[in-house]
Amino acid sequence: MKTIVAYKSKSGYTKRYAEWIAEELGCDIKEDPELSDIMGYDTIIYGGGMYAGGFNGVKLITQNLDKLSGKKIALFAVGSNPGREHEMRPFWDRVLKGAQGIGHFYLRGGFDYDKLTPGDKVLMSMLKVRLQSKKERTEDEQGMLDAYDRPVDFSDKENIKALTEYVRS
Repeated sequence: MKTIVAYKSKSGYTKRYAEWIAEELGCDIKEDPELSDIMGYDTIIYGGGMYAGGFNGVKLITQNLDKLSGKKIALFAVGSNPGREHEMRPFWDRVLKGAQGIGHFYLRGGFDYDKLTPGDKVLMSMLKVRLQSKKERTEDEQGMLDAYDRPVDFSDKENIKALTEYVRS
């Protein structure tokens, strides 16, 4: 089975996971791919960061499912939140839009405000204001607020285990 890890990374956490996955599986890797870059593979692993509830670049997969029919597909989204299962279900429902047979995994990355693009900084500044205005914050909200001043990195090579097992199955 010919396998590729394709990904889109803005701040480096997705790239780190993509490299770990490609190393573990001994497969090809491609940053910011075009459809033609992945068509020759039997298994396609696609990763991107989560931003404001979206999934960076995943439309490459979701808008081409008809062309990718018969291929094994695994998606991994990277974000800074804890990624609790009940919180992730609505996200995956939005991303997959009812598509069946696609493995999907959340890998916790990190947050470094200084690495954001100017546009992402504007969006994240609005979130910061919203969090600051809350009289009571959850532990996760306070942690996010603290990360604006002090970058956090939760990435861990162990997090790829479920994904690599899925691909090998």
